[in-house]
Amino acid sequence: MALSFCGSENKTYAYSVATGVLNNGCFVDALNLVPHVFLLFITFPILFIGWGSQSSKVQIHHNTWLHFPGHNLRWILTFSLLFVHVCEFAEGIVSNKVMDTNHLHLFMPAFMGFIAATTSVVYYHNIETSNFPKLLLVMFIYWVLAFITKSIKLWKFAEHGVGPQHLRFCITAMLVMLYGLLMAVEINVIRVRKYVFFSNPQKVKPPEDLQDLGVRFLQPFVNLLSKATYWWMNPLIIGAHKRPIELKKIGKLPIAMRALTNYLRLKDAYEDQRTAEDPDRSPSIWRSMYRAFGRPILLSSTFRYLADLLGFVGPLCISGIVMYMDVEQVSTDKNTHLNVYFMSSSELLQNTSVLAVLLFLALVLQRTFLQASYYVTIETGINLRGALLAMIYNKILRLSTSNMSMGEMTLGQINNLVAIETNQLMWFLFLCPNLWAMPVQIVMGVILLYYLLGCSALVGASVIVLLAPVQYLIATKLADTQKSTLEHSTDRLKKTSEILKGIKLLKLYAWENIFCDSVEDTRGKELTSLKTFAFYTSMSIFMNAAIPIAAVLATFVMHDFLHQTGPTPSEAFAALALFHILVTPLFMLSTVVRFAVKALVSVQKLGEFLQSDEIGDDSWRNGHMCASMEAEKKHLGGTKAINRKKPMRYQMDSYEQPTRRPMRPTETEDVAVKVSNGFFTWGSNLSTLSDINIRIPTGQLTMIVGQVGCGKSSLLLAMLGEMQTTDGRVHWSKLPDCEMIYEGNISWSESEEPDEDIRSKNRNSVAYATQKSWLLNATVEENITFGSPFNKQRYKAVIDACSLQPDIDLLPFGDQTEIGERGINLSGGQRQRICVARALYQNTNIVFLDDPFSALDIHLSDHLMQEGILKFLQDDKRTVVLVTHKLQYLIHADWIIAMKDGSVLREGTLKDIQNNDVELYDHWKTLMNRQDHELEKDIQQDSQTTLERKTLRRAFYSREAKNQVDDEDDEEEEEEEEDDNMSTTTNRRSKIPWRVCWCYLSSGGFLMVFLMVSSKLLKHSVIVAIDYWLARWTSSKINQNFTGAGSDASNVTNGNVTSGGEIEKDSYYLPVFIILCAAGITLCLITSLTVEFLGLSAATNLHHNLLNKIIHAPIRFFDITPLGQILNRFSADTNIIDQHIPPTLESLTRSTLLCLSAIGVIATITPAFLIALVPLAVAFYFIQKYFRVASKDLQDLDDSTQLPLLCHFSETAEGLTTIRAFRHEARFKQRMLELTDTNNTAYLFLSAANRWLEVRTDYLGAVIVLTAAVASIWSSPYISIKGLVGLGLTYALTVTNYLNWVVRNLADLEVQMAAVKKVNSFLGTESENYEGSMDTSQVPENWPHDGEIKIQDLCVRYDPMLKPVLKHVNAYIEPGQKVGICGRTGSGKSSLSLAFFNMVDMFEGKIIIDGIDICKLPLQTLRSRLSIILQDPVLFSGSIRFNLDPERTCTDDRLWEALEIAQLKNMVKALPGGLDAVVTEAGENFSVGQRQLFCLARAFVRKSSILIMDEATASIDMATENILQKVVMTAFADRTVVTIAHRVHTILTADLVIVMKRGNILEYDKPETLLEQEDGMFASFVKADM
Repeated sequence: MALSFCGSENKTYAYSVATGVLNNGCFVDALNLVPHVFLLFITFPILFIGWGSQSSKVQIHHNTWLHFPGHNLRWILTFSLLFVHVCEFAEGIVSNKVMDTNHLHLFMPAFMGFIAATTSVVYYHNIETSNFPKLLLVMFIYWVLAFITKSIKLWKFAEHGVGPQHLRFCITAMLVMLYGLLMAVEINVIRVRKYVFFSNPQKVKPPEDLQDLGVRFLQPFVNLLSKATYWWMNPLIIGAHKRPIELKKIGKLPIAMRALTNYLRLKDAYEDQRTAEDPDRSPSIWRSMYRAFGRPILLSSTFRYLADLLGFVGPLCISGIVMYMDVEQVSTDKNTHLNVYFMSSSELLQNTSVLAVLLFLALVLQRTFLQASYYVTIETGINLRGALLAMIYNKILRLSTSNMSMGEMTLGQINNLVAIETNQLMWFLFLCPNLWAMPVQIVMGVILLYYLLGCSALVGASVIVLLAPVQYLIATKLADTQKSTLEHSTDRLKKTSEILKGIKLLKLYAWENIFCDSVEDTRGKELTSLKTFAFYTSMSIFMNAAIPIAAVLATFVMHDFLHQTGPTPSEAFAALALFHILVTPLFMLSTVVRFAVKALVSVQKLGEFLQSDEIGDDSWRNGHMCASMEAEKKHLGGTKAINRKKPMRYQMDSYEQPTRRPMRPTETEDVAVKVSNGFFTWGSNLSTLSDINIRIPTGQLTMIVGQVGCGKSSLLLAMLGEMQTTDGRVHWSKLPDCEMIYEGNISWSESEEPDEDIRSKNRNSVAYATQKSWLLNATVEENITFGSPFNKQRYKAVIDACSLQPDIDLLPFGDQTEIGERGINLSGGQRQRICVARALYQNTNIVFLDDPFSALDIHLSDHLMQEGILKFLQDDKRTVVLVTHKLQYLIHADWIIAMKDGSVLREGTLKDIQNNDVELYDHWKTLMNRQDHELEKDIQQDSQTTLERKTLRRAFYSREAKNQVDDEDDEEEEEEEEDDNMSTTTNRRSKIPWRVCWCYLSSGGFLMVFLMVSSKLLKHSVIVAIDYWLARWTSSKINQNFTGAGSDASNVTNGNVTSGGEIEKDSYYLPVFIILCAAGITLCLITSLTVEFLGLSAATNLHHNLLNKIIHAPIRFFDITPLGQILNRFSADTNIIDQHIPPTLESLTRSTLLCLSAIGVIATITPAFLIALVPLAVAFYFIQKYFRVASKDLQDLDDSTQLPLLCHFSETAEGLTTIRAFRHEARFKQRMLELTDTNNTAYLFLSAANRWLEVRTDYLGAVIVLTAAVASIWSSPYISIKGLVGLGLTYALTVTNYLNWVVRNLADLEVQMAAVKKVNSFLGTESENYEGSMDTSQVPENWPHDGEIKIQDLCVRYDPMLKPVLKHVNAYIEPGQKVGICGRTGSGKSSLSLAFFNMVDMFEGKIIIDGIDICKLPLQTLRSRLSIILQDPVLFSGSIRFNLDPERTCTDDRLWEALEIAQLKNMVKALPGGLDAVVTEAGENFSVGQRQLFCLARAFVRKSSILIMDEATASIDMATENILQKVVMTAFADRTVVTIAHRVHTILTADLVIVMKRGNILEYDKPETLLEQEDGMFASFVKADM
């Protein structure tokens, strides 16, 4: 067949121009080629030249800057243009087939137009990013030419009687419109940029974000195509494969998404609702959210509607393809005008190939819109969360202290607001477009079903709709069970952490099994609620899988019943696809409704919080306002222009004043703070402080003294303005102007009430150290400098004054070690000294110290008083207010305020008080004498501080030793969390952890695994069988009917043709169909149950094994492994294993099997599909490989940035008074904004990565549908059963939905399997050898009856890798002897006490007690027969009875007797409940001394003939200790007592003293003998102690 441009039927006419050139249709088409060719000729050279000189780009690191207006409109128009060109081309080809010879002019111009339009996009993109507007002229000319030529064509069509009923007329009209609009866009660019026809072209600056090299999130700035497909993320996601994504890589947020921007938007919307006539009305949060973030939600909803409507194109196209598969297109009339054929509009839609392409395009567009909608909601949700967090934080900083202390607002509530409520609202925003999109989707779906199948479809739809409430019910039940599970698991965690904290005691008393059982008990309860949880989850999964089957069953049975026949294949499979579409919104609807309910609750809580009391604006703040106003204003004005290069926190330059100040000439007033008749309250009507008239002299040391609870601390807070003033005023002396302390008042506070800020600024920043120490989660240095510039000399002076150097030296990284909640746990004294150091370091005029000595021992207190307060602060002439109980320091005070019961008793110098109030002075004197007396005794060699340092050293020494040892590849150590980030190579990161998966499955039990696998496979085969049977059934109709009634398809549904044979055939299709559906539904139930219960049994076993392993691990394990790490295994990791892995596993297996079965079905029907499958599979493999790695990194970043944020909130809430006293609110706000932004960046990237994946897998799915359709159209002659084509396409459509789930679930499972891996690593720990070589029966009942101890050549070490701590020790202790052991810290005293209990590795020598070598005994027996009292008192929550005797073996009399010995009887009697009185966690409701006494009582309860006391009297006052010594001597007269002492005088009365040094026994004799050796060690100890 010859190819000629105008066709070659009648040569004469084709090229004749007799009736005028333009009336020759072929010539008009040729004319249409001109603009396209023109564009191609001009642009190609420019493009090549341009690409060569790409380096000449503007100096900006992103080539994503879009310069020209109308950018998005242009892209949309161009895409529509491409689509119309495709239509034109298709129409041309189809029309050409009708003609006798080839008419190239029917489709050639369309093809060239398509290429030209594509070129225009590429060309435009390159010009735009390189900013050469002059080159746009070419485009302008092209649009004008194309517009003119197309208009001529349209005009000629109209002249020749071609109208809208013809497809080509419609297409041409659309092209004319598009070209016209594009022309308008181009004119607009010229108008705005004035690059031609104007004398001064406009200069443009790139947006601020793009100038900032730190912004890496480009979604708002890239072009439309890159926006839709997330193309700009490729480098990040593919790069993650080589090296992990770090915070640096994801940069910072664009300005529009930062928390501050959004906070201001929300804040304005919130504040605007406070009208003048009704100022007290509480603004509605919903309305402010709508005002601030309503528009993007509307945009997202629009996208969502478009996507949902496009979703219905799929089923309709399938129905069309199956219907027209074999209908020969016989055209009745030849519709010729202008000598060529014109087809009618409906005809094109009957062409199967056209339908296939349409299906493909609809899918691609639908998916693009859907992802766009998701992205917009997620971005808005993140913005909202940032704004809410900032709002909550701002409120926290202004909360009144009484709220916090009176318990109206607990820390827990605030943490919940931050961690839970804001996230609930964010999630609600993510899901809210569904609320209005889903009903529309459901209604549309039902209408379409009705159109396809008539009334029977309504039956099916009603099945779905009626089961929706059941779904909702299940969802609410799930939420409830989750709550109860949470309660049980917090309970279990509390118990577990108690066990771990007191593990040493439990082991020494052989109680670990009792406590272990109590945890198992709680775990049992938790598992019961987990079982219900699992049951409901599996129900919900079952409903989701079974509803479509049930709906299809109902519909087709009904159809058969009404029409006596099954539906046609085209109807059946369209209906099937529609049911699949309908199920998703109904399933989701229950979730969305639940989230909406939660969001309502959250908003209510937030509203209450934002309305709660704030700190009052008291009159005192107005002290000297006017003078400081002006200076302040200057400063405030100055901060507006913030230098963007420097981060905001360095804007505190005005802080750096000279460090040592001369006496200030301006401070003429000698009073720094004055309170005149003040009455202050903590919120109730009773005033806590009444009638306060005091003055604090400037530059002097003022001390406040008084009994516990007389209001000393309250007085400080009242002066700081934290209490509510009922009467009177606090007056702060004015700051001299030169001294305006101005902190970087970051633009944040200007947006708020600057006047308030100024007023409060009027009082200086006060350095304030609270009684309860408050640390930041930061390094030691940051805790001390607290935002001030670092000054080495000053820093060193402060550290020496607080004697922190020895403690800092112990820390692994010196003063760069992280401390605080998440860092190293410091002891009370160390924390307190750091807080005091912070107050000393700050360069403020006034320093408030609230009982800084309470947790310090006497040496440190003296040192701090001399060096820190008297020297460091007084030399600096700073005003110091000191609250203290240590009266011996009163001699140093310049001014004394004595308080009693909330009012001032006396005020004056010590002299005044001595003269005026003799009684008070005498009282003080007796107290001072007593304190001095204690002071002398207190100077023993092992003070409290040394103890604290000792514990710290132990913790690190053991950890480091372990780290050196573990260079070999220890399995269990592989776990040191994420250390594989550094070392691992590329391939390790993309591998799936099969081994861990196998470990998880095997702990679930093999039977369950087998059940799960087999039921899963069966279920999917049955589902395929159902659909296959449907195909057979519906196709049988067509075949029979065709034989009967010729090719007229209209008769099929009328059922005219019914012969006996047909009815019989039909009669067996229906029952088989019903049976298959029933089987499918049952299998759905079975599979959903097996997966959940497999997960449950795995969780049960893993937790049980973990608990047993850890509780029975040697004590060394607990020295090395940080407590937090062990607790993490029991909390976070166990939670993941309990609740997250089973659904993920279920979802993964389901989606994978669905995809595989679909591909299998398509390949069976049309084998040609397999050829196309290979490249698709390769693409899919790479997409999932890259995505999994990147997703894991981003997930880690999200998790690791969330923690600091939550901690920052709880920290701020705890340290409110300190932050406000220091006036550091601005700095903390800044920090909060930084943390929020960092976390939001990570989260934003994570969700963008998810979109990246979904867009790609969705496009792959669309390609699969296209190839399946094309393959089935090609091979249609070879397919015997027509319904199979519909089957194949329906399955191909489901693949698009499930492909991305496969990858997402894989990535999730990989992250979750890390929890199994961590738990598993602990399961490898060695247990202690509990058995021993003797049988329990061989040990005498009353052993040890005498208490004779022989130690022979004993060597002990903590670990085979470490040096021995005891070297060849020999000793003999006679029955009933009282032995004292003393020695310096680290001499091995405590190790010896542990050796008696076989807690350490005795690798040589032995200890023989009453003739039995203790190493041979079973541990349980040995430890239950000896008693020990440890230096740290450990109590467990429960009753007093439980603490004394958890085994429940003793009578009450015995318990009372023990309490009486321990001097506790009267106190316990007074408690409500007596022996059953409650002990709170760690015994917080008793003082340390009382706790120690309980521990003594505990040892007395166990009537053992050997008692070991390990420095047991460290925290008891002298008097009680003396009583105890006597009691122990009498109560244990006939028993052996080994005392390890740090106060030597306690063992002067012993029968035998052992002095140890470095693991050896140095002196061993009676104390009298040892005292005679003047130069002996013992003698020197005693001298030091007297």
